[in-house]
Formats: sequence, structure tokens, C-alpha cells
Amino acid sequence: MDIIKKIEQEQLKQDVAEFHVGDSVKVHTRVVEGGKERVQIFAGLVIAKRGTGVNASFTVRKISYGEGVERVFPLHTPRIAKIEVASKGKVRRAKLHYLRGRVGKRALLVKSAEQK
Repeated sequence: MDIIKKIEQEQLKQDVAEFHVGDSVKVHTRVVEGGKERVQIFAGLVIAKRGTGVNASFTVRKISYGEGVERVFPLHTPRIAKIEVASKGKVRRAKLHYLRGRVGKRALLVKSAEQK
């Protein structure tokens, strides 16, 4: 088991931004098209985090042209260039799947962490 843990430690990213469920983030992903590589930004609300170590992933939800779009990102993948935290949110749930049933501005409504 120590060999597996050692290999997993080598695969972990060291410069992962600190974010939580309820935060608005911008995920910069590397996209390869043909022979060229570019960075594409997926901005939205973190609605779930799961797993530990190499298996850690998080789900980001955004509203695009009136339609809800969710994307699951592995946390330690080399495809992610960086993660920017746009704003901190204060929530009382570990998973925000209840936002799926909402429409419009209410679909991304989370209290700001700065307000107390």
C-alpha cells in the first residue's frame, strides 16, 4: 500500500487554489484543437466537491443562454491550468443540487461570505 500512496503523492498538484462549495470560480482549462492548444474559461458556481487525493473532483454549474450547464472537473488533472476564486459564498449544505430546480438569477443565488 505504501507504493500506491507514494505514486499518488507524485500525481498530486501542489498549486491548487483553496475553494469551497458555494464559491464562484473561473476554471481555466487547456483545450487541444488540432495541433494548437488554448485556454478556455468555464466560470460558474461550485455546487459539489467529492473524493480525496488523486480522486478528488468538483462540479461547477453555470447558466448559459437560459440553460443550466454543469461540468465535473478532476481536481488534479493537468488539463486545468488554474482555478480563480471570483467570490466566496456562504452555504449550509455540502451539495447544492437543489439549485438545479431553480430558474434565472435564483439558480445561482448564494449568500456572499463577506456579509454577516
